[in-house]
Amino acid sequence: MNGLFWRRFVACVVVIATGLALRRWSLEHGAPFFVWKYGGSLLWGAMVFFIAALLLPRLPRGRIAAVAAAIAVAVEFSRLYHTPWLDDFRVTTAGALLLGRHFSLWNVAAYLAGVGFGAALDALLERRGPTKPLQP
Repeated sequence: MNGLFWRRFVACVVVIATGLALRRWSLEHGAPFFVWKYGGSLLWGAMVFFIAALLLPRLPRGRIAAVAAAIAVAVEFSRLYHTPWLDDFRVTTAGALLLGRHFSLWNVAAYLAGVGFGAALDALLERRGPTKPLQP
């Protein structure tokens, strides 16, 4: 596996850890609700981008972003579908983090911003390379 794979993997882990930390501690440390709510959603969108990039490494970045955006939007719209087993899963911590609980177009906007953030970060990671310094 090449260096870009590992940089994407580390970025994905960092994005996930940051999102979990944001959701767990930001409100009790005085962050505004907006940051807690939509910062987590933005990071979730970035996570989806990096997972797609890891699974589809040969696609151009724009197509990876399109796949990630489609997945994020589909997950949000899946919240409109209700079955007892799915609703039972959504009330668990894992269900809330992975699928969410309530539909919101604001979440779609945050996810798409997160996919864009992930794509921009990915471009920086690719440009940097294993031995090249970050160039302006």
